[in-house]
Amino acid sequence: MTRQYIKSVAPPSTTNGVKTGPDVASIVAEVIADVKQQGDAAVRHYSEKFDKWSPASFRLSEEEIQNIMSTVPEQTIKDIKEVQENVRAFALAQRATITDLEVEIRPGVILGHRNIPIEVVGCYIPGGRYPLLASAHMTIITAKAAGVSHVVACTPPILGKIPASTVAAAHLAGADEIHIIGGTQAIAAMALGTESIPQCHFLAGPGNAFVAEAKRALFGPVGIDLFAGPTEVLIVADDAADPFTCATDLLSQAEHGPDTPAVLITTSKAVAEATLLSIERQLASLCTADVARVSWEAFGEIIVVDGGLDEAFALADEFASEHVQILTREPREALTKMKHYGALFLGKNTCVSYGDKVIGTNHVLPTRKSAHYTGGLWVGKFLKTCTYQEVVSDEASGKLGLLCGRAARAENFEGHARSGDLRAHQLLGEEIEWITEAKK
Repeated sequence: MTRQYIKSVAPPSTTNGVKTGPDVASIVAEVIADVKQQGDAAVRHYSEKFDKWSPASFRLSEEEIQNIMSTVPEQTIKDIKEVQENVRAFALAQRATITDLEVEIRPGVILGHRNIPIEVVGCYIPGGRYPLLASAHMTIITAKAAGVSHVVACTPPILGKIPASTVAAAHLAGADEIHIIGGTQAIAAMALGTESIPQCHFLAGPGNAFVAEAKRALFGPVGIDLFAGPTEVLIVADDAADPFTCATDLLSQAEHGPDTPAVLITTSKAVAEATLLSIERQLASLCTADVARVSWEAFGEIIVVDGGLDEAFALADEFASEHVQILTREPREALTKMKHYGALFLGKNTCVSYGDKVIGTNHVLPTRKSAHYTGGLWVGKFLKTCTYQEVVSDEASGKLGLLCGRAARAENFEGHARSGDLRAHQLLGEEIEWITEAKK
């Protein structure tokens, strides 16, 4: 089997516009340390520094929220509500599949687990070039569907103004409090807690490199949804695929940022070449081409395989892409042939943009090959599956005590063994030498 690269990833020296920028880790570490020591004062300092934003209160009052929502076009509110209905319906359906468990594994020995919602969750909704109100749906609604009792939402100002549509989305999604704070200072405030922001137990939501690094640095005492990297898209296409559609859908994701991998794997050289030509033509009229072109030229790939769709699916699994779109005659074949992806989009009627914005599945998904070991954000991420055990039979406990004594001593854990010995002595009347000696 051979692979022909119609377009390859550009060498690092030619990735124009893709810059590592400042030392992200050191800047993030400084902000986190300051927020930890100074709380709200540090949050305000960095909000002024990075966003030129310092209102009397970062938290929006109910009256402010209602006033802000009144400025949002009626159609936008209707659209937000419709999208949120989709997200909520799917999240609640997922929640219904997660049940508590209790089983008597042998007479008198009861084991179980409970799915306990995380108590306080922080949701970050990015702003900047693209105010991602969809992230409010994906994080807040999913948390509430899981049963989270208190959700803190943070979103940055955009050019010194409150992002009204994002606030509306967060409020309608069910956020218990909304703060207009962005970047590392928002993540640090939610993770550490300040005078005005409660300490959260879990953080969810995408963001730029600073947000991603802050979540990574704070992970441990606080949980996070995913270690997120740049958006990724991969299309698997056969000779029946429409090159114009392939090009359109690759560029739809390339506009996310200047470092988005966009990959086409196809069994057809004709489809590959026509897609490449269509991408160049579409970039001429795409208003986000200043970003999409940089991303495509640096990280775009078109690969032709000669081993048929089985080879295409196998190669796609190696990429383990965040979004995998299947443009083949029998798209559902991918459900049995593929194992490593964030989300699958099956057939020409189903584009990745639907998943990003409206269809109802979650758009917070694994990147940088982490789809090899995890799926994306879902209600299960907001639940703690906690076990419990109870032995209600004296005989069963005594027998477990004998077993525990032997098993623990095989590992040189004498203290563990004695806990088991004690039950065997108390409940079965077993003579245990160390107990007899200890009672003398």
